[in-house]
Amino acid sequence: MRRTKGKLIVSALGGVHEIGKNMYMVQYGEDIVLIDCGSKFPNESLPGIDLIIPDVKYVLENVQKVRALLVTHGHEDHIGGIPYLLKQLNVPIYASRLTLGLIEVKLVEHKLVERTELNRIEPHSRLSLGAIQVEFFQTNHSIPDCLGIVLRTPAGTVVHTGDFKFDLSPANRQYPDLHRMAEIGKQGVTLLLSESTNAERPGFTPSERVVGAHILEAFQQATQQVFISTFASNVNRVQQIVDAAVHTNRKLVLLGRSMVNVVQVARQLGYLRVPDHLIIEPDETERYAPVQIAVLCTGSQGEPLAALARLASSTHRQLDILPGDTVILAANAIPGNTKNVSKVIDNLYMLGAKVIYGGDTGLHVSGHGCQEELKLMLSLMQPEYFIPVHGEYRMLYRHKLLAESVGVKPEHIFILDNGETVELQEGRAQLGDHIPSGNTLVDGLGIGDVGSIVLRDRKQLAADGILIMIVTLSKDEREVLSGPDIITRGFVYVRDSQELMRDIYALAGEAVQSLLGEKSLSWSMMKQTLKEKLGHYLYRETGRRPMIVPIIIEV
Repeated sequence: MRRTKGKLIVSALGGVHEIGKNMYMVQYGEDIVLIDCGSKFPNESLPGIDLIIPDVKYVLENVQKVRALLVTHGHEDHIGGIPYLLKQLNVPIYASRLTLGLIEVKLVEHKLVERTELNRIEPHSRLSLGAIQVEFFQTNHSIPDCLGIVLRTPAGTVVHTGDFKFDLSPANRQYPDLHRMAEIGKQGVTLLLSESTNAERPGFTPSERVVGAHILEAFQQATQQVFISTFASNVNRVQQIVDAAVHTNRKLVLLGRSMVNVVQVARQLGYLRVPDHLIIEPDETERYAPVQIAVLCTGSQGEPLAALARLASSTHRQLDILPGDTVILAANAIPGNTKNVSKVIDNLYMLGAKVIYGGDTGLHVSGHGCQEELKLMLSLMQPEYFIPVHGEYRMLYRHKLLAESVGVKPEHIFILDNGETVELQEGRAQLGDHIPSGNTLVDGLGIGDVGSIVLRDRKQLAADGILIMIVTLSKDEREVLSGPDIITRGFVYVRDSQELMRDIYALAGEAVQSLLGEKSLSWSMMKQTLKEKLGHYLYRETGRRPMIVPIIIEV
């Protein structure tokens, strides 16, 4: 890496060419500021993985330069990776009131809250982080207390919008500060990083306020229990669900740990107005008629272990969806989740439920700005250079075209991959060196200890199963004392494959005896030869390639 003194370096460590695990880095000289540290859930290509977070190798290599982590808002794809970062790097965190509350819940769970410096900021706050001066501006999104970030350095000014839309009649009355954005633009923006989620959608995103009337109508028309699922962190949507429950005289049940946590934090901080005695426990529903019950649950993205999926498969241990119940999905499927959501909807229909879902129901609006709003942000900021972020490649490309349409020069727009950098010096920007980036996989308590070899083995086990051969040998005489014994899992059903199993036993025994005759053969070479002989035979007979594990016990 070249020396960075006097040079401004901007990079995405996560959040480009993808939806999720957002993390951005701004470095000037000896000072590094991080923006957001999110997570995303794995797909079926990563068996056993719990979470994906950004690779922070470069940050850890420059730990003495890191001044702060700034957080734009409280969604999982912006805060979900924070506990795992803090286990490797103790960095001060700056965030708005609700965002801090949601971060603190995670830190308590990971037993990190006592050792972490949490700092509350407001839209008018100003920070001095080494040579980087930081300011903020208010935006709106699908969660309260969203902020854009301005980073001023001797080499230029960088603006990160965070996630935003221009909702001029927001349900929570947190209006986007257009005057402040215009002022920042007039002062001069060298480089703008702006989110691209809805860059393919024309027009403006509707106001969240329109959803409330549709939720109330669905509650009024329901003749039995109502189950409604939305993003737990969409506090504005949750408030409208609470209001609908109150208006229709229904008690409200919360299902899902994230839903319970967000509602608790938002109530404590005054972001949710919930009447006393409205919320009841699941085991209290038997005391009320079905028409008096509403259930607010997680699982709108079809997550297999979330409350809605378990309800749809009749495996929830406390509640059941019965024929005639109304189920509302007040969220659209994020790209990549469509298959899981469709499966849940199918299961709900098979239970006899009335299911309300889809964008044409009026029960969901996006929290991200569409094309006209993205152009408005660009026009307000008037950046000299531009990096579209927070989106898959096609979204970033469409955002690039939008930027060109409002006057940004094509050669001043950079579509980056994670780890690529843009360097600004003496008023000019250019692509810089690549820094380490990618995915860090979280599996249980392990952070980054599961790599390609482990995943390859898991995929092989999932595809063809495992065959274990155990043989006990005399160390001195090189004779078989017992075995070989064969254990299989996920390969064949033994009771229906007796002939194949007899052949495997015979082949394994012959192979062991043959190999013992070769005096110079080590145990490791014997294991490898057994794997190859058994592997060839099994593939010829079954067309499968199970994982073969020879175990040689010396006595």
